[in-house]
Amino acid sequence: MGDFNLALVIVAIVVCVLVFIFNLYLLVNYQHPDDKNQAYFPKFVVVLGLSVAAISILMLPADVANRQACQHAIYNGACNLTFPMKDLWLAIYILDAILVFFVIPFAMFYYEGDQDKTVGKRIKSALLWVVTTAIVCGLVLGILYGVIGKVDFTVRHLSSSTISFPSTFQLSSGQPCVNNGRQDRECSAYDASPSSETTWTMRSTFPEYVVALATIVGSVLFSIFGGVGIACLPLGLIFSFIRRPKAVITRSQYIKEATELGKKARELKKAADALHQEERSGSKGRKWRKNMKAVEKELLLLEDDVNALEEMYPQGEKAEANWAMTVLGYLAKLILGVFGLIVSIAWVAHIVIYLLIDPPLSSFLNEVFIKLDDIWGLLGTAAFAFFCFYLLLAVIAGAMMLGLRLVFITIHPMKWGATLMNSFLFNVGLILLCSISVIQFCSTAFAYYAQATAAQEIFSHTLQSLRGIKYLYKYNIFQIAFVALAGLTFVYYAAFGWRRKKPSGRFQLSS
Repeated sequence: MGDFNLALVIVAIVVCVLVFIFNLYLLVNYQHPDDKNQAYFPKFVVVLGLSVAAISILMLPADVANRQACQHAIYNGACNLTFPMKDLWLAIYILDAILVFFVIPFAMFYYEGDQDKTVGKRIKSALLWVVTTAIVCGLVLGILYGVIGKVDFTVRHLSSSTISFPSTFQLSSGQPCVNNGRQDRECSAYDASPSSETTWTMRSTFPEYVVALATIVGSVLFSIFGGVGIACLPLGLIFSFIRRPKAVITRSQYIKEATELGKKARELKKAADALHQEERSGSKGRKWRKNMKAVEKELLLLEDDVNALEEMYPQGEKAEANWAMTVLGYLAKLILGVFGLIVSIAWVAHIVIYLLIDPPLSSFLNEVFIKLDDIWGLLGTAAFAFFCFYLLLAVIAGAMMLGLRLVFITIHPMKWGATLMNSFLFNVGLILLCSISVIQFCSTAFAYYAQATAAQEIFSHTLQSLRGIKYLYKYNIFQIAFVALAGLTFVYYAAFGWRRKKPSGRFQLSS
């Protein structure tokens, strides 16, 4: 069988099956009761999208393991790799782009369509939106690919006079290339001047160009949501423990708080009925969308207030047990928050030390993963995969935080047993779009650990040499934005995170 690794194939198949089963478990337990036994197509898209995102993250450690089959080969083509990773990368990301820009929007338009319409009319309306999007995206991609879809590689032109190569000459630390006559000609490649640099231009393949543009879109979202989320994910858990209820409230306090929440709920229901009436009349303008987002955010905050009140006044025969579980739950949040804070600090420190400082001060996490691999073969790979998945969790946390504070960002919360399919689809689309950027980010951040892989060929060579795009990576624009937003979020939580949230006043629609 040569270099073909049967164990790697078996592991890959088992992991794919486990990923599919786990995503199916998430769907079943997170779905809203109103979506049970219906909305099968959106559910299929959710499971497929989550599986593609998870597998794409796991493909990078698989790429590293695949490359190890040729670690003793003199050159890359001297052995048979287990998987054609470059083809698999392009296939998974083309599928990623199709899901993000076509399939998920169709499923969302269909799911959110007017329930009074027939199935045929809802499909027709969703198809109309998707076909329009496909035409626009196709035209943009075609024009950009035709005009600037080229790769500019910087190469060095070397030349030397022809001489007989001596059989006794060799380079070493004791005999370096120096300017001393005959040896200077033999070492002309080593001593080439900067003026010998030139540009070698070639056209990239269309699949690689699609991946590149999708990566740019994902990198913008990743820098914003990921930068905010890398800080708010652990700090949100820690400050949730700090703001926890310290003791059980009295019955009179509970009745007073419940009455206030009931008034707020009636106000929101009245506002929602008014918006529904406007929707039926066809007046869905900018003001309507703004009011709808405001109502959705107030509903989410109201649910949090209700849950907090239930925690402070447990009822029933198991009231003491419920209070004990509440205390343990906040302790778990504290532990996870501290652990997450360590991971977040390690990520930010690694970006600064390895990516932003030139030359890098240290390979940092790369060395950690390599040493973990020396302890046990899959330990470094597992740690590497965890750090990549942590970035995806940070993206979701950042989107939730900004969604609660910025009017123009629609919020789609994920709640156990109460997540509607449109929220599922939105978050799956966000995960898929950012997963491309996470892989590119990880392949760059862990270039020493993931060296000579197909991912590096695509993301570190072709992508960073594309005309019109390479400067975003040359000057580390996304990494700088990521670190800057992470720092601002840390400062925000240090200044305001410890404060207990005050209940909002009377809610009114904007006129």
